[in-house]
Amino acid sequence: MKTSVCITVFNEEKSIRRLLESLLNQTKKPDQIIIVDGGSTDKTVEIIRHLQKKDKRIKLLVQKCSRAKGRNYSVEIARNEIIAMTDAGCRVDKNWLKRITDPFKHKEVGVVAGFYKMKGKTSLQKAASVFLGVVPSKFDIFFLPSTRSIAFRKSVWERTGGFPENLRDTAEDTVFNYKLIKEGIKFTRVKNAIVEWGMPSDFNEIIKKMYAYAKGDAKSKIWWHPSKKFASHNIRVLLIFLRYLIGVVLVISSFSNPLLWYLILALLISYSFWSFRKVYLETQMLAAGMWGIVLQYASDIAIMGGFIKGII
Repeated sequence: MKTSVCITVFNEEKSIRRLLESLLNQTKKPDQIIIVDGGSTDKTVEIIRHLQKKDKRIKLLVQKCSRAKGRNYSVEIARNEIIAMTDAGCRVDKNWLKRITDPFKHKEVGVVAGFYKMKGKTSLQKAASVFLGVVPSKFDIFFLPSTRSIAFRKSVWERTGGFPENLRDTAEDTVFNYKLIKEGIKFTRVKNAIVEWGMPSDFNEIIKKMYAYAKGDAKSKIWWHPSKKFASHNIRVLLIFLRYLIGVVLVISSFSNPLLWYLILALLISYSFWSFRKVYLETQMLAAGMWGIVLQYASDIAIMGGFIKGII
């Protein structure tokens, strides 16, 4: 079963070598590795071209474009029916390609969802992993793939019109998944098809990602999700707005009823403890749990701001 691995990159000089070397060392060798560079200004292209000299399976297209367009370009020029996809900033497990493509021996399977481990050394990075990704306990029959770890048939990509290019660099995989579900494409999930995804080390970068994700979700206009139903990203964002709206109402009301300040304080303590607990239970780190409180409030603000921007 011949497979093309498709990747889009932009200014990834720090991570691209690690990713490509992990792909070249797979137990199941990729027949083709297609990289679309979106116009890097660092040494990304130079590093890729150096590796090209060592392995002719690596194909590079330099095309200044959005991430979604880059994904579509890479799939379009792929010569194989089975497409595997991962992202810059990741490193794939040596058995990743074998495991994520094995289900295609069943003709009814159109998409395979792999999983990803969120890697980070610091307590901030470990806390961020709870907010930015999906923890292993949430990998279930409703899990939808990320472009960090996904494989699909090229014919399925053609049938659904590919990745949406009107969203620029946010939520293109969310909308792609949505179209696949609407088309009735059969999904299979493989938890041990693992990709390591490095968490941002900078607090501001973490918050910017949350802002961008929320902005993309709003632009996607997906409210009722056929598999997530009322747990769609956008409905969950509305619940964040509701949470803070209630808080504002309570603060305003407390000026005429000072006893409400005790309720507000109790709610703040409860919310902070909940934020700490959900991170601590996943990381078993006290410092990460404390970061969880900070990230919860900061991410709420970033998500609401990104959502409003996306709607506008």
